[in-house]
Amino acid sequence: MSALNTIAEYSSDEPRQWLTLVERKKVLAVVHTITYAKRLLEVLSLLEADFRLQVVFTTPPHAFGDEVPRFLEQLGSPVLPWSEAIHMTFDLAMAAGPRGVEQVRAPLITMPHGANYLKRLPGASDAGVAGLRRRDLMPGGKPPAAVVVPHQADLEELGRQCPEALQLAHVVGDPAHDRITASLSRRTAYRRALGLADGERLVLAVSTWGPHSFFGRFEMLLPRMIGELPPGRYRMAVLVHPNVWSGHGPWQVKTWLAWCRRLGVSVVPPEADWRSVLIAADYIMGDHGSVTLYGTLTGVPILLTGSPEPEINPSSPAATLAVTAPALSPAHPLPEQLDYAAAEYRPEEYAAIAARITSEPGRFHRNMRRLMYRLMGLGQPAHEPRAIPLPEPPTLRTWSSDRGEASA
Repeated sequence: MSALNTIAEYSSDEPRQWLTLVERKKVLAVVHTITYAKRLLEVLSLLEADFRLQVVFTTPPHAFGDEVPRFLEQLGSPVLPWSEAIHMTFDLAMAAGPRGVEQVRAPLITMPHGANYLKRLPGASDAGVAGLRRRDLMPGGKPPAAVVVPHQADLEELGRQCPEALQLAHVVGDPAHDRITASLSRRTAYRRALGLADGERLVLAVSTWGPHSFFGRFEMLLPRMIGELPPGRYRMAVLVHPNVWSGHGPWQVKTWLAWCRRLGVSVVPPEADWRSVLIAADYIMGDHGSVTLYGTLTGVPILLTGSPEPEINPSSPAATLAVTAPALSPAHPLPEQLDYAAAEYRPEEYAAIAARITSEPGRFHRNMRRLMYRLMGLGQPAHEPRAIPLPEPPTLRTWSSDRGEASA
């Protein structure tokens, strides 16, 4: 019997003699996109080894959700069809996006899927900060059980955009922040695993999604990177937001980037864990997305490829980063610009920006687990939840093709 059938039967009133563990608390993870899936998996790790719980996933319709079923299948995750999940009752549900969650029958925790709340939606009918609008927090007018935010300062913006949600808000921190900071001491191990030689500098090109993202300029900037950054001294890796892969299709993105992969540039796939690669980088060339902001934790120079002011939340740390990090110039050689970014780097300035990501540094796992178990009406397991260091990444050659042909 498949995991899907097992969960469906487990949740029904029919005889369940084929199940080994019955009368478990049921937890539903609502996974719209791969980005959301990664954030939820970090949170679900807090439920490990608790035999009182059964976790199940479901995938609502979403414009960037085509690759989610395959991603979850590779994890071996039990997945319920959305049409069935919305007719069942769970003891807890979690979502990192709003679409359709008002149909879920469970105490629901909503959370951001990236760093802080960076983006505004200036062209939308209900313009505001993405993730803090009323439609994001109370779709269909239905309030969740809890709204998770990373920083105490986020409550001010929340009060402006959706004051009804203030009484539901919990400042718990940021899981990616805590995993990155817990892993910084392993930078040398990550660089060794990636196959970087002594003295070789890793330049990481980072792009969010959308018309104003770095990816929209790849056609012009990647040839510059390849032509101006000599091999042997530099290695290059490209990290593109999963929404680009989902929106255009993996085949198309691979085809667009096949030529640079043949020249040895590593293209990190959307399912890979980008955090260890970020820690290993010597330079970050990025736009206004979350990964660039997380780069402020690593202590390396950042060169901004674009900061579209209308899209950036002016009260977010991304706005401060936009006026702190040097901007990429079309008129000067890249090695000179990287050297300039390194010479002008002021650790205290970037530390102040990084501090705005979370007001609960190192305490996300503790705070989040307490909230989850309280909503389920269960006592927490008797051990301290901690952010563990990230595993070592595969070699960069896994994500590139320097043999004259594009990898599959």
